[in-house]
Amino acid sequence: MGFANISKFMSLSSKHIANIDRTLKNIKSDIFANFVHANHRDLIITTNNVTSQLDLSTIMKYIKNIDTIESNNITTSHLS
Repeated sequence: MGFANISKFMSLSSKHIANIDRTLKNIKSDIFANFVHANHRDLIITTNNVTSQLDLSTIMKYIKNIDTIESNNITTSHLS
C-alpha cells in the first residue's frame, strides 16, 4: 500500500473503521472491523469473523474511494 498511504489512513483510522463498519452494515453483513494495524509496508484490518469475498470487496472499495489514498497500489489478502 505504501508508507504515504498508510500514514494518511492511520491518521484518521478511527473514522475509517467507523465508516467501514457502516458500509458493511449497509450490505447487511454481520462482519465488523475491530482493529487496524500498520507496519512499514502493509495495512492490516482485523474483523470479528472470517470475511466473505463480498465483505472484502466492500472494504477494498471503501479504501480505494478515500480521496487522499493513491489507489493503484492496494491489494487484499484473505486469511482463514
